[in-house]
Amino acid sequence: MNNVVAIQRALISVSDKTGLVELGRALTNKGVEILSTGGSAHALREAGIPVIEVADYTGVPEMLDGRVKTLVPKIHGGLLGRRDLPAHVAQMAQHGIKPIDLLVVNLYPFEETVANGADFAACVENIDIGGPALIRAAAKNHDFVAVITNTAQYADLITAIEAGGTTLAQRRHYAATAFSRTAFYDAAIATWFTAQNGDADPDLRVTDSVPPQTGEIFPARLAIAGLKRQALRYGENPHQIAAFYTSGERPGVATARQLQGKELSYNNINDTDAAYECVAELEGPAVVILKHANPCGVAVGADLASAWDRALACDPVSAFGGIVAVNRKLDAAAAEKMASLFSEVIIAPDAEPEAIALLARKKNLRLLLAGALPDPKSAGLTFRSVAGGYLVQTRDAGRITREDLTVVTQRAPTIAEFDDLIFAFRIAKHVKSNAIVYAKAGATTGIGAGQMSRVDSARIAAIKGGDHIPGSVVASDAFFPFADGLEAAIEAGATAVIQPGGSIRDAEVIAAADKASIAMVFTGMRHFRH
Repeated sequence: MNNVVAIQRALISVSDKTGLVELGRALTNKGVEILSTGGSAHALREAGIPVIEVADYTGVPEMLDGRVKTLVPKIHGGLLGRRDLPAHVAQMAQHGIKPIDLLVVNLYPFEETVANGADFAACVENIDIGGPALIRAAAKNHDFVAVITNTAQYADLITAIEAGGTTLAQRRHYAATAFSRTAFYDAAIATWFTAQNGDADPDLRVTDSVPPQTGEIFPARLAIAGLKRQALRYGENPHQIAAFYTSGERPGVATARQLQGKELSYNNINDTDAAYECVAELEGPAVVILKHANPCGVAVGADLASAWDRALACDPVSAFGGIVAVNRKLDAAAAEKMASLFSEVIIAPDAEPEAIALLARKKNLRLLLAGALPDPKSAGLTFRSVAGGYLVQTRDAGRITREDLTVVTQRAPTIAEFDDLIFAFRIAKHVKSNAIVYAKAGATTGIGAGQMSRVDSARIAAIKGGDHIPGSVVASDAFFPFADGLEAAIEAGATAVIQPGGSIRDAEVIAAADKASIAMVFTGMRHFRH
C-alpha cells in the first residue's frame, strides 16, 4: 500500500462555500477531475473551474427535492472500494465505478437552524443524510481516500495537493476529524429530536418537574456533543492536561468575547462560570466576587460601584486574585474601583468604552463580555463524570419568592429581613455545601462554604464576618440537623433565618429560634451544591 496517494478525482458537496474557489483552483492546477452537486458545482463553474455534475456522472438525477443526490453505487463504490484488493478493483471496473481520492463535504447547517429558532419542519429538512453517509464511507477507507469536513482544513489540504498527494498520517487525521464531526452532528440531532418527543416513556421522564413540551430528557441512550474551543495550558493542576468544549448557547464564559489578558485557564473558566451564574440571580445592580468556586462577597447597590464596595467589604482578603462578575454593562466608575484590586477575570454582559480603556492598563486581567445574562429559571442539564459513567440532572432552576416562605416561629421577619432572607438564600444556592450565608441590606456579611458539618460552616462564616454579622439574617442551603448550627448563628448576632426545613428535629430548631426571639422561615426547597 502506497503511503502517499495522489488525488486524481475529487467529490465536492458543501453548504459552506468559504474557500471553495481557491480549493477548486488548486485541484484543477494539478489536473484533478472534480465531481460536484448543485450549488457547489454552480459556484465552481461560475469561477471558471471545470466540474462534472454528479447526476451526469452517475446517470441518476437528483430527486425528491434534493434529498437523494449521492446515494448511488458509483459514488459510494468510488469511495469505499479498496485499491489493493483485486476483487474490489475488478468489480469497480465491471460496474463503471471510478475511484474517488478526495471527498470535501460540510453538512447541512442543522445546529444553526435549531439555534435560530426554526420550526420543526425546517429543522428536520436540515438533517443531512447523504453528507454523513459520504463522510463515513471516505473515513472508513482512509487508506486511500482523504476526507475534508471543515473549511479550516483547506490550507493543509492544498499544501498536500501541491506536494503530490496526501500521506497516510494525514488521511488518518482527517478521518478521525470526520468521525468526530458526524458523531457531533448525530448527537445534536438526537438531543434536539428527543426534546421534541411528547410521547416519552414515562419511566424516562421527570414528570414532576419537566413540562410536557420538554419531551423525553433522559433517553435510554444519551448522546453528548461538544465543540472544542481551545486546548488549555493544563487542568486543575499542572500535571493534568485539559481542553475547553462548548455546547449550546447559554450566555456565559463559553459565549463570551475576551477583550484582553492571557489565555483562560481551566480554573479560570470553572470559576468564571460559577460567578456569572450567581450574579444572574440578582435583579438590581450586583457584583459577585468569587474565589475557588465559592462567592466570597456578593452585593446589590444603587449602581455597580456601590455594589462593588459592599461586596468587597464582606471578605477583602479572599477577594484578592478572585473572579468578578456583574449583571449590568460595566461602567467607568465601577471599573476604576475594580482596577485597584488584582483580579484574575472580570465578566460582564457588556462594558462602556471608558471602562474597557481603564481596565486595559491591567495587562494580566482577563476581561470577558458575554453579551447577555443566563436565565436562572431556564431548563437545562448538568453533567458530572464518575468512574464508568456520568451523573446527569436538570439544572438547579429553583427560585423561591416571598410567597413560597412559611413562617414557623412566633416572630415573623420584618419587610427588610424578608428581602435579605431571599437574597441570602439565592446566594447560598451558589455556595458549596454545607453552605451558610449571612447578609444584611442586600450584601453578604459572612460566607461559610464546603464544611463537613453545618455548625462549622456557621462558625466559619461568623468568624469571616466578625463585627459585620450582628443584625444580619442567615441562610442555610439545607435544614439544620441539630439546633447547634442555628445557635452558632444566633450567638454571632443573626436576627432571622431561612432554611428548607424537613429535619426530624425541626421542632427543636424552631424552639431554639423562639427562645432567642429570632424569626425563621422554611422554603421547602434545598440547594445542595457539591
